[in-house]
Amino acid sequence: MLKDLVLKNRSCRCYDRTRAVTREELLEFVDLARCTASSANTQPLKYHIACEPSETARIQELTGWAAALPQLKLPRPGTEPVAFIVICLDTDIASNETAFLRDVGIAAQTMLLAATEKGLGGCMIGNFKKEALHELLRLPGSIVPNLVVAFGKPAEQIVLTQTGPDGSTRYYRDETGTVHYVPKRSLKDVLI
Repeated sequence: MLKDLVLKNRSCRCYDRTRAVTREELLEFVDLARCTASSANTQPLKYHIACEPSETARIQELTGWAAALPQLKLPRPGTEPVAFIVICLDTDIASNETAFLRDVGIAAQTMLLAATEKGLGGCMIGNFKKEALHELLRLPGSIVPNLVVAFGKPAEQIVLTQTGPDGSTRYYRDETGTVHYVPKRSLKDVLI
């Protein structure tokens, strides 16, 4: 069951906007994330959830997607995510952002696996305008956005492939732009 979730959990960049993600679903994801491991059990992460269309549109404007495909504008208009969770660090609890990056990753992956279990998809977005997002969300000075996680029902197909002879892991799309290919290194290539 875990293997199935891991294999289905891909970075989705286009969403079916007819399927809402509710506040209750987002709260479930955060509730799971808060129970995950934390460095020295410090628990410095805080979460902002957004599922209202006006707020998600403003957050979307502050994000950058699919840097490896600069020729495409993703998500395509009309396929933007319907919800976001912004993972933040409370610097009153822990001032060293770098020390808690693993906590951010664990929390994000946990939420994405929970979303996958519900038939949803998501994407971790590290490319965002941090100061503008801080201002938009009216966060206190001690709360620093670290990662934006998008959620929605996938409106694209994502296919795992093996890396080619050149070893490139660069993802790509088919000519229609609706099938996203993600090359993965083989098990023998990742073992030392």
